[in-house]
Amino acid sequence: MARGDVLRISFPQSTTPGNEQIGTRPAIAVEADIPGIVLPTLMVVPLTSNRNALRFGFTVEVAPSSQNGLPAPSVALCFQLRAIDRRRIVEKLGELEQHCLERISQELTRLLGL
Repeated sequence: MARGDVLRISFPQSTTPGNEQIGTRPAIAVEADIPGIVLPTLMVVPLTSNRNALRFGFTVEVAPSSQNGLPAPSVALCFQLRAIDRRRIVEKLGELEQHCLERISQELTRLLGL
């Protein structure tokens, strides 16, 4: 997987109440591509089609396109950055446009105080 890939991920069901994204849904791979290093996990930003999520900070609106393979307008939930086991990847949908990936990178930098 490459940084910016749009993936369908099977997120685990939670046994405790919370606000994490669960179930099968799109996510953006945001881990840096480092030649020769493949980890068993992948850092991703989950997406939601619920545009009400834009009311939260650290979100980015993503329009569907033939390049990214998203079926509907989506919101990247940068504040829900997480590591997933690569075996949870169901399929690759497409590749995020560079301007969207840059906006997500800016929000992650802000979120993490880097």
